[in-house]
Amino acid sequence: MLTDTGNITITENAAQKAKQLMSEAGLDSSHFIRVSVKGGGCSGLTYELDFDNEMGESDQVFEDMDTKIVCDLKSFLYLAGTKLDFSDGLNGKGFNFINPNATRSCGCGESFAV
Repeated sequence: MLTDTGNITITENAAQKAKQLMSEAGLDSSHFIRVSVKGGGCSGLTYELDFDNEMGESDQVFEDMDTKIVCDLKSFLYLAGTKLDFSDGLNGKGFNFINPNATRSCGCGESFAV
């Protein structure tokens, strides 16, 4: 299902890094980025990011920066409007979720509350 409102998007830096990591892992073009939310962490919910090639029945599919991003429907309720970024600076290295729905985040940025 392609959604026009509340899309999950990705920055150019994150798209390039994801493509690099998929290439290094030997993953083919059938793979995509899967983002989700799980219970846990010091703020109540944690972000999950992985590479996958199997679609679920209720998966939401987004295309941005020539990159496919997939999210299950339950997680999408928390991630609508989120932008996926990648930083390799001094203040932290890795993928970051810029989530407009988060009302609170922990210091490490790996968990959040809504």
